[in-house]
Amino acid sequence: MAELTIQEILDEKEAGLDLELLAGAGGLGNQVSVPRIQKPGLALAGYSTNLHPDRIQVLGSTELSFLDEMPHAKAVEQFHNLCKKNLSCLIITKDQAAADYILAAADAANIPLLKTSHLSSDFISLITKFLEERLLPTSTLHGVLVDILGVGVLLQGKSGVGKSECALELILRGYRLVADDVIKVRLKLPSVIFGEGMDLLHYHMEIRGLGILNIKHLFGVAAIRERKKIDLVVELVDWEEGKEYDRLGLEEQSYELHGVQLPLLKIPVGPGRNVSSIVEVAARNQLLKEMGYHSAREFQELLEKRMAEAARLHAHTIIGDNLE
Repeated sequence: MAELTIQEILDEKEAGLDLELLAGAGGLGNQVSVPRIQKPGLALAGYSTNLHPDRIQVLGSTELSFLDEMPHAKAVEQFHNLCKKNLSCLIITKDQAAADYILAAADAANIPLLKTSHLSSDFISLITKFLEERLLPTSTLHGVLVDILGVGVLLQGKSGVGKSECALELILRGYRLVADDVIKVRLKLPSVIFGEGMDLLHYHMEIRGLGILNIKHLFGVAAIRERKKIDLVVELVDWEEGKEYDRLGLEEQSYELHGVQLPLLKIPVGPGRNVSSIVEVAARNQLLKEMGYHSAREFQELLEKRMAEAARLHAHTIIGDNLE
């Protein structure tokens, strides 16, 4: 499972968290491994059964005003009790000032106490999105990811089967490259898989005989995309004479990534087959399926109706002849 230290969160600049360290520098090595946030209001009131120390704890106006309205000795006691729970981090929102006893308790327990200028609701939204991006499962795989009509198509297959050449043909038709060769895939809750290129390989594609091509420079920014949700996996396989392939489209297969089942198509590659056209049509067909229209099933239902009708007419003819 991925983990982030509080120091890494504090150093983050691109996410716009606007964090400042107030106390507890000794705990900057504390780690966060879940993207959920908690507000410890009930814990400050003495009920800590459902407190999750591994989550970032946010202190907003409600929590701080609750402490201010308590007798001072009681507030100090309650906050010290909270700090005994081995919290990973405390963050005060809305640029509110922290009382001296809060700073002292955080220092004593080595719990990083941070401050942000954002409102609690805005900050929770920002930090949750940031943590989901950084903490949810990631992996890398070999293939090519292209955006075809808004459908993220992951091309897979053994080396040399023609994945990059297929993707290049799709780019020439106006579609967009996301990543070639090495793809970083990331799970996003609840069950969405995103793919993107590695930093070094972004916008580059290897074509045997030509070498490494910079797609962004060759075709412009409209031919690339930073990241894309993966909607369909297409595996290119060598054509085998005599092997039976799905001819109706009723055999539904799946490809699992981080526990998410993605639709899988296996397309045989052979002389005379325009693979890029087949992949494009597969993407268009996937769009129809997502809208609830399945052409293969519709054909099967139509065929079964015709067969049932023919059987009914045949039976009526036989019965009618016997009656005569």
